[in-house]
Amino acid sequence: MGQDFRATAASMVGNGRGILAADESVATMNKRLEATGVAPTAEQRCAYREMLLTTPGLSDSISGIILSDDIFTAQVSDGRPFPDACREAGLLPGIKVDTGAKPLANAAGETVTEGLDDLRARLELYASAGAAFTKWRAVIQIGERLPSRRALVANAHALARYAALVQEAGLTPIVEPEVLMDGGHGLDRCEEVTQTVLHTVFEQLAEQGVVLEGTVLKPNMVLAGSDCEPRAGTHEVAAATVRTLRSTVPAAVAGVAFLSGGQGVDQATAHLAAINALGPQPWELSFSFGRALVDEALQAWRGDPQRTGAGQDALVARARANADARAV
Repeated sequence: MGQDFRATAASMVGNGRGILAADESVATMNKRLEATGVAPTAEQRCAYREMLLTTPGLSDSISGIILSDDIFTAQVSDGRPFPDACREAGLLPGIKVDTGAKPLANAAGETVTEGLDDLRARLELYASAGAAFTKWRAVIQIGERLPSRRALVANAHALARYAALVQEAGLTPIVEPEVLMDGGHGLDRCEEVTQTVLHTVFEQLAEQGVVLEGTVLKPNMVLAGSDCEPRAGTHEVAAATVRTLRSTVPAAVAGVAFLSGGQGVDQATAHLAAINALGPQPWELSFSFGRALVDEALQAWRGDPQRTGAGQDALVARARANADARAV
């Protein structure tokens, strides 16, 4: 069983492919559908994800797809469970298993991600239903006095306990510590915080006995805050990101699959290309984008079955662009 999660991790980030993050919560997905003029119903949420995973040729650029619980346990229109439909499309099925970020006690403005209490039992169910990997996201806010050490340790500890349980179940964990873009901080401040976050995460992963060869890291790129002006250039972002990874991430990690974190579609692809252009690194440098991968597809589809082809064409084009960015 242990060999399986190592092999899965290698497959997730290998062959120049990336991971599609389609694990939005019901509330978030409803907002995105409404903004596109689509009715926010369970049927349309399923239809949207089905449109994505049935895209012809998607598996050439995408290795797996992360689903939310409501979609993972649902069926596509022909009655197949979503995990089965993923595998038949050449995609590894994954699932987000955390239950969201909640306020952290005695830490104003900070959160800790929850969902550990019944995780072992849920993982057994997900594994039996065909899951290959899982995801857990921790959220770190930069502020005048943030993040606190309390928040860093609480979130890193939860990530590590999650990853250990996932590997115990024979699945591969995606470990996602996200330093948010929100705020006016500069590139240097983001680099400082991201380094501290990753150091803390890997300390905790070691404490919990997590096998790094069977783990995929999903970090933020090092970016200035969304309110910071002037913006850092693409090559500055790439250099800071690689410098941060090389100072914090053990070579044993199977791969790094960057999150897009609110970046624009073209911006995320350009940063990914610039990072990979800096030369070979100890790990595969991949992508696990959500909106930066699917926004164009959603806009082209707009909930119309007659426009499924248009949505799929947009998705496969963006997926190929990001796969090409890995090969720079």
